[in-house]
Amino acid sequence: MFENLVHQTTDFYNHGPWVVQLCIVIFLVLLATFIEHKFLDRVQRKLKTTGTHWDHAFVEALRKPLVFFFWVLGITVMLKIVKIQTGFALTDSIKPVKNMLVIVLISWFLIRFIRISESNIIDKRQSKGIAFDRTTINAVTKLLRLMVFIISALVIVQTLGFSISGVLAFGGIGGIAIGFAAKDLLSNFFGGLMIYLDRPFNVGDWIRSPDRDIEGTVEEIGWRLTRIRTFDKRPLYIPNAIFANISVENPSRMTNRRIKENIGVRYEDANKMDAIISDVKTMLREHDDIDTRQTLIVNLNKFSPSSLDFFIYTFTKTTNWIRYHEIKQDVLLKVLAIIDKHEAECAFPTSTLHIQNNQQIPS
Repeated sequence: MFENLVHQTTDFYNHGPWVVQLCIVIFLVLLATFIEHKFLDRVQRKLKTTGTHWDHAFVEALRKPLVFFFWVLGITVMLKIVKIQTGFALTDSIKPVKNMLVIVLISWFLIRFIRISESNIIDKRQSKGIAFDRTTINAVTKLLRLMVFIISALVIVQTLGFSISGVLAFGGIGGIAIGFAAKDLLSNFFGGLMIYLDRPFNVGDWIRSPDRDIEGTVEEIGWRLTRIRTFDKRPLYIPNAIFANISVENPSRMTNRRIKENIGVRYEDANKMDAIISDVKTMLREHDDIDTRQTLIVNLNKFSPSSLDFFIYTFTKTTNWIRYHEIKQDVLLKVLAIIDKHEAECAFPTSTLHIQNNQQIPS
């Protein structure tokens, strides 16, 4: 036991100084991260008074990558200390790993900066009520993030000692095989690209397809899938390649909403039909929420078995679904009031039985 204690004491004496150096490096890294946190908090408070969102995004994106950078730097210094004291051969291979980690941190910072800037741009325009194309903003930021990812991957490959030209040549040959293997994935990718270029719909639009059972509000347009929220609040995930082969209606881009109704009046009130139709047409022309620049028709339409039918064909100024139904309700109630004013009545299905005077009804 005594010999073990002496051995441990001697070992601490031999290795103690560089262990202390490692502890000092760890302390300095922790101190640097603490100062970085306090400094960036102070800078952000100052930046709140500025009118731009780019500086805020820059500082916020820098937070986490900078902390990891301090640790990468600290670990590199500690490994150098270990190499000097012990000659441990593993430290010789740390330099390319360190360079790779630095590239990853820079890429991480750029991707965070793009994402935070995107969020700030959208939030700022929404808060001020400024109209903007969210789909375009999402497409541009996704392309920027993809570019950062590809460039970073190529730089890392070069840093690790591989030839980029060789990698690109191999990629050209292997791309054929990958294209066949990932045919559906590529078709969905180019389908998403076509959506971004043609823009048949944007995020927030209500769309439906007469070819498929698809209807709802677009929540996200990704590179592979488009997420739609149906009206019963279920998420619907649709591969982008589907949109190249189906028809898509976009009711969100309609300019007006249509009121198209058939109203039946009793045959007994046939002599009042002309006045009723004239008053209904006048009412629609004077209605504040009816767009008189669009087609407006009120005419006798059909001799039905139990009624004389006239139809109303007009358009509201609004496209809002809730407001449209409020206007439609108001129009129909005013039509009923006009019919009642002329002492007429709306018809309902009836049957009339005619019996000859000399015909006897069997008992």
